[in-house]
Amino acid sequence: QVQLAESGGGLVQPGGSLRLSCAASAVPGSIVRINDMGWYRQVPGKQRELVARISIDDNINYGDSVKGRFTVSRENAENTVFLQMNSLQPEDTGVYYCNVQRVWMQPDQDAPVRCAPEYEYWGQGTQVTVSS
Repeated sequence: QVQLAESGGGLVQPGGSLRLSCAASAVPGSIVRINDMGWYRQVPGKQRELVARISIDDNINYGDSVKGRFTVSRENAENTVFLQMNSLQPEDTGVYYCNVQRVWMQPDQDAPVRCAPEYEYWGQGTQVTVSS
């Protein structure tokens, strides 16, 4: 299975910044490749929405409301995706979820590389609150 560990959420004033991180790991074994990594957010009463996604070859998509303010990046050697959030506004408040899709893993060093059992995996979510 694939596990995701998120960090970096918290409380910030309007106009402030936060940086989220999400590190993926395989249990057992190791991750060889992650095709797509990204962030979604959800507020009560609304559907989960795309914040930003980045592919293995650095194709990037942003949600319309965050363009120009948020920056997504990834560190493939560490299987980590980041979200730099600047000029935060109260409407950015929500639970932010890390998402990875099409993960290739190796259960042990003698085993062949194979695709992870699930098409995608989600983190547990980290709360971001923008308020004065």
